[in-house]
Amino acid sequence: MTERIVRCGDVRLWSEALGDPAHPPLLLIAGGNQSSRAWPRDFVDRLTSHGLRVIRYDHRDTGRSTVRDFAAHPYTYTELTRDAVAVLDAHDIPAAHVVTMSMGTIMGQLLALDHPGRLLSLTLMLGGGLDVDFDGNIERLFKGEPSADGLPLPGPALLDAVELMSQPVDGAGAEIDRRVERSRIFSGGQVPFDADEFRRWEQDAADHAGTATEPTAHHMLPSHPRERAPELAQVRVPTQVVQALNDLIAPPPHGRHLAGLIPGARLVEIPGMGHALPGAVHAPLAEAITAHVLSPRPQGEQ
Repeated sequence: MTERIVRCGDVRLWSEALGDPAHPPLLLIAGGNQSSRAWPRDFVDRLTSHGLRVIRYDHRDTGRSTVRDFAAHPYTYTELTRDAVAVLDAHDIPAAHVVTMSMGTIMGQLLALDHPGRLLSLTLMLGGGLDVDFDGNIERLFKGEPSADGLPLPGPALLDAVELMSQPVDGAGAEIDRRVERSRIFSGGQVPFDADEFRRWEQDAADHAGTATEPTAHHMLPSHPRERAPELAQVRVPTQVVQALNDLIAPPPHGRHLAGLIPGARLVEIPGMGHALPGAVHAPLAEAITAHVLSPRPQGEQ
């Protein structure tokens, strides 16, 4: 394991690389308000066992990266995307396979538009198209309003998760417990859920950050640039979209819609998977990622 502090402007980003440096590099980009620990070490080890060198990092305002008051130091999705490029630079990686989830899926699409030469391949999971107003859709869910674009709103179980996280708790242990319960809700109930497994991962995230209090800065991000979605038609990076069939944030057919925005994008559906990474989905998810990353491509194609 190689830990490295990455400088991007006045921000410091914590990162680490795991696996054989001679193996193909794979950069993991987590979701909103998530540190590198959103990618469980169990899952990372599965990827490295498939012959990949995995790099994961803490978004700014999470984990061991720079944490500041967002109002005093605002930023956009474009700057978050530049952070990912800075991580590649710091690890001397000219181009990498990139896997994103949730909010990271927006960053993945922006990487494909603004930094295509840094991508060997792209896997987008647990997210939706650049043209989808997810912030507005969450508001519509709360207000009981219909979808504005014909795609499904997040599932009503999201309301239960928000209510859970809005309640005060007493102590770090209770905070970990409710984060585990939120993961149970997000997992969707269709695959086995191991509370002890998630508690171990949540404790690791808290220990890594030095606090059990969750970050919130990314809730204040300005809306992503939906007007850029038509540019995705020019993307030539080999792309795979993973649709979790029980995802309550981006339920089907969000994955199919996203795949339709990028020429040649491949859609993979994982039955029972929700908006979380329980151990029960690690094997099929790792197989889908490695099959895409390691598949032979015609000479001249990225």
